[in-house]
Amino acid sequence: MPYHVTLQPSGHHFQVAENEAVLDAALREKGGVLPHGCRNGACGSCMGIILSGEVVYPHGRPPGISEREQAEGKALLCQAQPRSDLVIQAREVKAGQDLPIKILPCRVERRELLAPDVMRLYLKLPNIERLQFLAGQYVDILLADGRRRSFSLANPPHADEWLELHIRQVPGGFFTDYVFNRMKDKALLRFQGPLGTFFLREDSPRPVILIGGGTGFAPLKGMVEHAFHIGLNRPLHLYWGARAKADLYLDELPRRWAEEHAQFRYTPVLSEPRPEDGWAGRTGWVHAAVAADYPDLSDYEVYMSGPPPMIDAAKAAFAARGLPAEQLFYDSFEFAPR
Repeated sequence: MPYHVTLQPSGHHFQVAENEAVLDAALREKGGVLPHGCRNGACGSCMGIILSGEVVYPHGRPPGISEREQAEGKALLCQAQPRSDLVIQAREVKAGQDLPIKILPCRVERRELLAPDVMRLYLKLPNIERLQFLAGQYVDILLADGRRRSFSLANPPHADEWLELHIRQVPGGFFTDYVFNRMKDKALLRFQGPLGTFFLREDSPRPVILIGGGTGFAPLKGMVEHAFHIGLNRPLHLYWGARAKADLYLDELPRRWAEEHAQFRYTPVLSEPRPEDGWAGRTGWVHAAVAADYPDLSDYEVYMSGPPPMIDAAKAAFAARGLPAEQLFYDSFEFAPR
């Protein structure tokens, strides 16, 4: 017998099958009404509060939720399976619910090495196909053995002649090793998308702070270029955190944006600049630079993407500076398990 789930405060409801995760059922029945990111329990984007009922994690408590959060009644809906009817308090997503999620073939039109460990792929769809997506969403590359690898779309929706991915080489990584060492131009791939609820909320009047760590720049690039395209006049401040200067692999692009758009600011931050970098800019952790520049974040919206330690540290620091949880949007770049 399926379990009945009601979302608050909206009152939306849907059925969850036995041994099915709450998020999987929501995506099936409501078309993506709940926020989500990695879908493997790592990023925490799908966290909700269980107001009534019971859930279990068949594989143990996922890494994206702490013991304290679990004790407070919170749950990661991508992994939580009901053991009774549920009432869940959860932030819902309105935009993009009607975008079709497709499985499509594509061809690697070309590869471009942006840094020693970052490759840009341009993917070409068949002429009869087009992917509708929101700036900041991601796709899952579908591997032959059934595994998936998730990558953010770095191009904005209006510039969709090719789909652009920024792929960082992971030591020992199954797919990234193929991309860097064996993939040829014109290689064929399959993907599923668009996925995720990390995208620019266009209907808000608040100024925007965007924070990228490493290849977390990719979805922010799509967001910023989309904002320029639609004439969004809200202030945009991009922070890009990396280890050394070479890791700011498209540094000239946001610098050009800052020259061409009065509402845009760019602050790169290096955590380990090398002597040969001759770096005179900001140093340290990128979230600390934001916290120093914005002691009161209560009237801002923050979008951040990058490695989980950056996301976790920033969430705590920004909450201490008054950022409401509903004004924070993030995509945690967790490496896929082997």
